[in-house]
Amino acid sequence: MAFCPACGAEVNEKAVVCVKCGVPVTPAGSTQAGPVSDKEWLTTMLLCFFLGGFGVHRFYTGHTGIGIAQLLTLGGCGIWALIDFIMILTGGLKDAKGLPLKK
Repeated sequence: MAFCPACGAEVNEKAVVCVKCGVPVTPAGSTQAGPVSDKEWLTTMLLCFFLGGFGVHRFYTGHTGIGIAQLLTLGGCGIWALIDFIMILTGGLKDAKGLPLKK
C-alpha cells in the first residue's frame, strides 16, 4: 500500500487520486510526479528577473489580475517582484491553474 502525500491516508498502489482528499498521487514505480503546467520554470524566472517590475512573469503564468497590479505599481516598487523571484527559485509560484511550473 501507498500513502497520500497530502493527507497521509492509505491508498491503493494503482490509485491515481486519493479517495479521501482528492489529491493526485503517484502510482508506485511511476516517474511522473503529477500534473505539471505547460509554462516553463526557466522562462518565468528570466521574465521575472529582467521584467519583474512590469509583472510580465505574472501575465506569462496566467495571473493577469496580479500582472496588472504589478504593472501599475512597478512590481510593488521592486519588492513584490523580488518576492516573486524567490518564490520562482524555490518552486512556490504556480500557474493560474495551480499547477507547478515545468522544469
